[in-house]
Amino acid sequence: MTELIHSDYEVSSERPICHWEIPYTRLFDQTPTPTNPAQVTGRIAALEVNGTILTINPGAAAAASFAVIDFTPGMVYLQDVRTVLTYAGGANGAEASWGTLSIGDPVYYDDSTTMGVLGLYLSTSPNNDTPGGVGPRANTLFGWIVPAPSTTGADTDAARFPLAAGAAGNTWRVAVMQVGAGG
Repeated sequence: MTELIHSDYEVSSERPICHWEIPYTRLFDQTPTPTNPAQVTGRIAALEVNGTILTINPGAAAAASFAVIDFTPGMVYLQDVRTVLTYAGGANGAEASWGTLSIGDPVYYDDSTTMGVLGLYLSTSPNNDTPGGVGPRANTLFGWIVPAPSTTGADTDAARFPLAAGAAGNTWRVAVMQVGAGG
């Protein structure tokens, strides 16, 4: 699946802003795309810092490539979230179960193999697929699903929840309040 730049992704900006330049080499996805989630690689699994990519400098030499990422705690962006809850594990790392998406559900930065194939980064699975049968590795909490402004004239889109899990999973575009840095 091709990664898309979305023009309708920012929902709110009510807290002190934390925009930082991060070298591509420190990002889990070293080919960042504006408006997508980002995770800075860290030493301890499930404790990495996450945020939303604002800009990149694609023309720069690899050693000088930086992405500007919004790490503001409580910032809300529209993000694509996969309904996967668990993975089968083992060498294939296939998705094993799915659940509905509801307001208040936690959302994780999920670096599982199946997510990468779909061009996605966020799911409701607290663990990744860890291909090779090593055992589950915890995903980092990215944030929580919150209501977004409605396109139908109502105040929010809260009435559309819960969103279906799907027999083989679904991906929904929802508002996610990010944990950010220091959140």
